[in-house]
Amino acid sequence: MPGHDVAQVTIADPATIPSAPLATSPVEQPDHGAPVAAAAPSAVRRDLGSWAIRAASLMFGIFLWYLATRLRLKFFINFENVPSPVLVAAAFISHLQQERFFIDIGVSMARIVASFGLAVLVGIPIGVLIGRIRLARDVISPWIEVLRPIPAVAWIPMAILLWPTEESSIIFITFLGALFPIVLNTATGAEQTPVLLIRAARSLGAPPGQIFRHVVIPAAMPSIGAGLAIGMGVAWFSLLAGEIISGQYGIGYFTWNAYSLIDYPDIVVGMLMIGLLGTLSTAFVRLLMRPFVAWQTRARA
Repeated sequence: MPGHDVAQVTIADPATIPSAPLATSPVEQPDHGAPVAAAAPSAVRRDLGSWAIRAASLMFGIFLWYLATRLRLKFFINFENVPSPVLVAAAFISHLQQERFFIDIGVSMARIVASFGLAVLVGIPIGVLIGRIRLARDVISPWIEVLRPIPAVAWIPMAILLWPTEESSIIFITFLGALFPIVLNTATGAEQTPVLLIRAARSLGAPPGQIFRHVVIPAAMPSIGAGLAIGMGVAWFSLLAGEIISGQYGIGYFTWNAYSLIDYPDIVVGMLMIGLLGTLSTAFVRLLMRPFVAWQTRARA
């Protein structure tokens, strides 16, 4: 019958059957594991090469420092009284055998943790409010712009008047140093949140609280991470100014005391320790922020 013939043709015709997925056998499927496995050693070699270049750059800088002090270079910059890397290394090794040196480092680290943690708790909410709410921006931003350019040293007399103890004064000055980079970078990230994402969340019925939590905050995380890294560096800079008024402990006081005693190797030791501790602290902050910006890596991939 004609109807029966049509049914046979329809079933027998290969063109009418979506055979592409069925035609692929396990042997014929592409092996996606091989490129990934091959890419892993390449990434490791690239990272090792990058760290080798950084180490070589530091060693070259130390060599130039040694050469300038050995030749007593005096051309625009005077190296006649600058201690050589050998003297600084000897002074550093000597301080490693003294308990007071580690007490100074521990006290400074405790002050950084307290002041930076407070700056994070205060700065991120203020930055989000400034970035997303016009009224908050109009009320808070003028104060941020007026207080931000004031250097940490200029806050020392006011901090002594405002706070009852020297310790609280130091934490306050360090807190201010870390606060403003965190606020400004958070505000920039929150303000630049894609409008399409916010509209999509609203169209799905998300209330403002969930929009802030699931859209604005994740979108601002890269800027928040940059603000935290910058704020940590400024916090160490401000700590040196704050510990001048302490007169007892801290790596900043150690450096200032060495300057008062005209102990040039210890001055450099204190400077390098501040730089080293600041670098390690910033790297720790970036490591903590990595899970919060993992979506960036997935997006790039």
